Amino acid sequence: QVQLVESGGGLVQAGGSLRLSCVASGRTFSNYAMAWFRQAPEKEREFVAAISWTGSNTYYADSVKGRFTISRDNAKNTVYLQMNSLKPEDAAVYYCAAKRVVVSKKQSDYDYWGQGTQVTVSS
Repeated sequence: QVQLVESGGGLVQAGGSLRLSCVASGRTFSNYAMAWFRQAPEKEREFVAAISWTGSNTYYADSVKGRFTISRDNAKNTVYLQMNSLKPEDAAVYYCAAKRVVVSKKQSDYDYWGQGTQVTVSS
């Protein structure tokens, strides 16, 4: 079992930045690929970014490429999402997710989920 706790969400003006964190506990964090998904009101949850268990491979949705950066610190059991140049359409609940070893962009592949952190972007 892996427990995930996100933090770092909040209210920011368009063009601003936020850094989300997700702390994992329960199993060997370094064995898990990690990802961020988001869900806006009345929309389906969508893929944002993912990182391999080594941290050497990262993947992004086209909508955030060049603005968001996913990273991980296995010594701290933490994955981050640095979000720059935020837009109103980035507003959503952001979820951290974990799966063993092989990274994926498909939410159905992920076994463990955090409770989410709200990101609000004012125009």
